[in-house]
Amino acid sequence: MDLQPQLIFELAALGICTGFLAGLLGIGGGMVMVPFITIMLSQRGVDANLAVKMAIATSMATIIFTSISSVRAHHKRGAVRWDLVKGLAPGIVLGSMIGSLGVFAILKGSYLATFFGLFVGFSATQMFLDKKPAPTRQVPGPAGLAGAGGAIGFLSGLVGAGGGFISVPFMAWCNVAIHNAVATSSALGFPIALANVLGYVISGRSVEGLPADAFGYIWVPALVVIALCSVFTAPLGAKAAHSLPVKKLKRVFAIVLYLLAAYMLYKGLSS
Repeated sequence: MDLQPQLIFELAALGICTGFLAGLLGIGGGMVMVPFITIMLSQRGVDANLAVKMAIATSMATIIFTSISSVRAHHKRGAVRWDLVKGLAPGIVLGSMIGSLGVFAILKGSYLATFFGLFVGFSATQMFLDKKPAPTRQVPGPAGLAGAGGAIGFLSGLVGAGGGFISVPFMAWCNVAIHNAVATSSALGFPIALANVLGYVISGRSVEGLPADAFGYIWVPALVVIALCSVFTAPLGAKAAHSLPVKKLKRVFAIVLYLLAAYMLYKGLSS
């Protein structure tokens, strides 16, 4: 598959946008990358079903680099809750491996997309209305964090997102300040991406019809160009996140979640 100048430009623009979103909202940008990468691959003769899986895997792979760049900027401001990262990470790794190694290949996409869209839409409404959690609600203990991490990693692996669409509302629900939740979500993107990418590479090794420039399910040219561009804009997004009022940041994040929910519902109901 030739890496033509037009394709390089398209991938670079995608990387710039998704990097900024990763820093601003604590998300990996998968909800932006997946549909665009799917279109790019389909236009280049890749089977539609295979193109979706490659887009999901490639999106997740870029999060490894975006997360590192974003979390460095948040850490300098002291915003990352490393205690929550340590509590959620073990469950995230296990959930990610289960999702990317097994269920990713066998689960019917339309059912997952419909459920996912409804769930994310509910989370977006809670954040957009800025409903306050009960003042006495606290972050759960080790078992609760491990379970939450497992759910975050599992769902992230099935849709190619960094988990911010679940982890940020979850932490906000537990009375974690929104700026801390966004920063911590950026840090969680790394174990989510690393575990899932390993699963995508292993599960995609024996798949027929993959293009020559694929590594497992990962489209290598897209990974390289998007990652190179996104690492420069992620710190800019992180800086913007700390300059926005809490309520406005919640509503910006809710709008992004609504867009994701609408896309997933469309995919699920139209299949």
